[in-house]
Amino acid sequence: MKRTTLLALATACLLATATSGQLSAQALEPIRYTLRFPAPHTHYVEVEATIPAAGRPEVEVYMATWTPGSYLIREYERNVEAMAASNGANALAVEKTRKNRWKVTTRGARAVTLRYKVYSREMTVRNNWVEAGFAMLNGAPTFVTLVESAARPHEVRVELAATWRGVQTPLMPVATMPDTFRADDFDTLIDSPIIIGNPVVREFTVDGKKHALVLEGDPSLFDADRAAADVKKIVEAGRNVMGPLPYPHYYFLNMVTESGGGLEHKNSFLGMSGRFTTRTHRSYMSWLGLIAHEYFHNWNVKRLRPVELGPFDYENENYVKTLWVAEGFTDYYAEVLPRRAGLATQQEFLDGLSDSIEAVQTTPGRLVTPVDMASFDTWIKQYRPDENTANTSVNYYPKGAVIAFLLDARIRKSSGAARTLDTGMQWAMQRYSGAKGYTPAQFYEVMSEAAGTDLKGWFAQTAESTDELDYTEALDYFGLRFRPTDPRSARAFLGGGTRNDNGRLVITSVRRGTPAIEAGLNVDDEILAIDDVRVRADGLTARLDQYKPGDKVALLVARRDKLTRIDVTLGSEPGRAWRLEVAPNASAEQKARLTAWLGQ
Repeated sequence: MKRTTLLALATACLLATATSGQLSAQALEPIRYTLRFPAPHTHYVEVEATIPAAGRPEVEVYMATWTPGSYLIREYERNVEAMAASNGANALAVEKTRKNRWKVTTRGARAVTLRYKVYSREMTVRNNWVEAGFAMLNGAPTFVTLVESAARPHEVRVELAATWRGVQTPLMPVATMPDTFRADDFDTLIDSPIIIGNPVVREFTVDGKKHALVLEGDPSLFDADRAAADVKKIVEAGRNVMGPLPYPHYYFLNMVTESGGGLEHKNSFLGMSGRFTTRTHRSYMSWLGLIAHEYFHNWNVKRLRPVELGPFDYENENYVKTLWVAEGFTDYYAEVLPRRAGLATQQEFLDGLSDSIEAVQTTPGRLVTPVDMASFDTWIKQYRPDENTANTSVNYYPKGAVIAFLLDARIRKSSGAARTLDTGMQWAMQRYSGAKGYTPAQFYEVMSEAAGTDLKGWFAQTAESTDELDYTEALDYFGLRFRPTDPRSARAFLGGGTRNDNGRLVITSVRRGTPAIEAGLNVDDEILAIDDVRVRADGLTARLDQYKPGDKVALLVARRDKLTRIDVTLGSEPGRAWRLEVAPNASAEQKARLTAWLGQ
C-alpha cells in the first residue's frame, strides 16, 4: 500500500481506539449520591451513595484527604460518622481499612448503598458548613468514591430543607431531574462547590457564556448589582490577557459570612467576605482583587498547570516546585486585571505591587530558602506558619508576583515591546494546558521564546537561589523608582512582633537582623517596661515614637515569670523603603511604556 494509505488506516485505528475508550468511560454506571438535610441546624449533611459493584465480592471506597488549591493534608474523614452499607434489603459488613478508606462486603450485589453523616461546621473555602439558613459543601470533605473509579460519572441529587429554594453549583444539571447534577468524573465532582439555600444571584454574559455572581449568607447589605457589573469587567480583562474563555459557564460563589479567603475551581470560585464589603472603597477593592486572583486561576492552574498537579493523588501530598508561578503569577495578575478593567487607579496598582515587594524584602527567610523550595515544602510550612517561619522561608505568593513583574519588564525590553508576559502565558497555555502540564524547564523555555533570549540563567537566579532580586531593569524600563525616605522621619524600630494577651504585651516573633534578636529577646517574653516606665499592651508603638533610631533603651521583661532586664539599641523601621512611584524625571518613552503596561 501507499504510505499515505497506511497512515490513514493507522490514524483511523487510533481514533477508533480513543473513541472506544471515551465511550467505555461514559458507559460506566454512575455513582449516585443523595444529599439530605433533615435537621440543618445541627450542622449535618446526610449522604446516601449508590455504588456500582457489578457482582464483585467486595468494593473499596475512599474519601480525599486534601483539596486541590489548598496544599495541606486536611483529614476530612474526621467529620464522617455512622458509615453503614446495604444491598437494598439487607445490611452489609463495612470494614475501615485505612484512615480514609472502607471495604464493603457486597454478597454479590449489583450495587451497594452507603449511608453516612458529615459534620459540617468549618467556615472555610476548603470545607463544609451547614446551618438552618444554608449549606455550603465542597467535594473533598463530602463524597466517597470507588478507589478505582476516577473516570466514572458521578451524579448528585439534593433534597432541599423546608425553607430552602434552590441550588447553585457549576456542575451540569440533569435535565429530566430537578436539583440533580452530573460530573463526568471524580475530579470534576471534587472541583465543584455546591451552595444550597436562598441565594441572591446576578447573571451576566461574556462572549455568549453565562456567568453568575452568587451571594449566600447575609447579602442584604452587599451591592449585588454593582459587584456583578465590576466582576464582568474583570472577566473581560482576563479574556483580553489570556484569550478565549475556556469554560462552558462560570460561577462566582461568594459567601457573605464575615469570613475571608478564596479557592479556585475549574468553572467557579468559592470565596468569603463580609456584609459591609461594598460599603467602603478599600474593602471593595480588596474583594475585587480576590475575585481577580481566583478568576485568573481558571487559566493559570486549572488548565495551564505544573505537570505534578494532575492526575491528582487525593490521598497523599503532590509535591511541586512551581507554585510561585501557579499562585505568584496569579497574584500579579490580581493587580493587573482590576487596573486594566478601569477599576483601580495606577497608584493603587503600584501600591499593591509595592506590598508584594515589601513582603519579600522584609522577610529574612528570602536569604535562606529559594522560592521553588518554599513551593515544594508548602505541605509542611505554608499552612502551618510559626514564630520562626519568616526567618527560614519566603512566601511564594508575593515573591512569585514580584518575579512576574520583573519578567514582564524583561520580556518587553528584550523583545522591543513586541511581546509581554501576557504573550508568554498565552503560549504556555497553548502548549501545556489540559492533560499535559509543564515542567520548570518547559516553562522557562516558553518564556525565553517570548523574550527572544535565553532566560534559564535568570530563572535559576530568581527562583532557584537565594540571591537578592534585582529591580534596576524593571524600574528603568517603566520609569519607576522606590519612593525616597527622609532619614529625619525614620521611626524607632524594635523588630519583634507582639500581641495583646489579656492586657499583657507578649512577643510573638523575633526576626533575624533586627534589634530584638540581637539583644536576645525571645518569643513569649512579656514586655513590662521601657526605661523603668510601664508600657501597656496597646502602647508599644506610641512609646517607641518617643525615641529615635540608635537610642539605647532598657527593657524589663518577664520570661517564664522571672524578671529580666535587657538592653536594646533601637533600629530604623525598614518597611517604607519599598514603595513604588513614577519617577519625577521619567522620560516620555518610559511613560509610554507604563501606559502600554497598565493603560491610562
